[in-house]
Amino acid sequence: MTVADSPVSTRMASLLQRLAPNEGYTQSALEGVRFMRSNQPLGRTPVLYEPSIVIVCQGRKLGFLGEEVYVYDAQHYLVLSVPLPFSTETEASESEPMLAVSLRLDLTDLTDLILAIDQADCRQQGTPLGIVSTPLEGDLADAALRLLRALSSPLDAQVLGPAIVREICYRVLIGDRGAAMRAALAHQGRFGRVAKALRRIHTDFAQPLDVSRLANEAGMSVPAFHANFKAVTLTSPIQYIKSTRLHQARLMMIRDGLTAASASAQVGYESPSQFSREFKRFFGRSPVDEAREMRASFALSPAAKIDVFVASH
Repeated sequence: MTVADSPVSTRMASLLQRLAPNEGYTQSALEGVRFMRSNQPLGRTPVLYEPSIVIVCQGRKLGFLGEEVYVYDAQHYLVLSVPLPFSTETEASESEPMLAVSLRLDLTDLTDLILAIDQADCRQQGTPLGIVSTPLEGDLADAALRLLRALSSPLDAQVLGPAIVREICYRVLIGDRGAAMRAALAHQGRFGRVAKALRRIHTDFAQPLDVSRLANEAGMSVPAFHANFKAVTLTSPIQYIKSTRLHQARLMMIRDGLTAASASAQVGYESPSQFSREFKRFFGRSPVDEAREMRASFALSPAAKIDVFVASH
């Protein structure tokens, strides 16, 4: 019996139906843990995910990055060790909505856990990976179920929730792709230098960002920085910076009600017309049309509940 067919999956979906009654994102009683729900299928959409674990309990999502396709559903979960812009498709319906829970990953909280696992695990270190999709095993599914139960009670969430979140991180870090994720989250070697550049981009996206300066800060030549950056993100530094700015501007327009001109200035564009051209090329709609359609699609107030994660700094 697969996890998707098991009573565990059924119980998780039942709990999420109550915990996430509305489409989009719902903040849980724990900081860093959010619920996701979609009552309708969504075609390929550009998104920006922060470092996180995403466990889908019902429905199916597909992630597209370069030539790779990542499946996350009731049998597979998704893990990102660095903030990545990519695109997703969602399979869902009114009768069977897509239901998921997302846990933000914070290296500060995970450092001692990674060190303890690496000291006890004598196997060869894995190659760092920015994103993986891997089978959802029984122990991890059981911990996810217990987390959803705890989040159903404010007191249980406060008392039991943090320990269960830590257990879920532990299960992920010792899983099939755990060595690769530990190596990535520890930000070692060249992967770590690229990860540092990604953090800089997400902190200073509104400021002028020069690729040669980013390369120098990473301790690499410009050609080496380009090669290593693309190995981690499957895109170039310039394209990554552009997509980060466009995602941030999109969020500002939907969440904060900013005009396209104001949002473009906030994310560092000097030319509103250039911003509009690049936005339409990236999202397939003008900034005004995208903001209007996203609000109408999810019946939103400016507190947007859309399929975009903003990387934490």
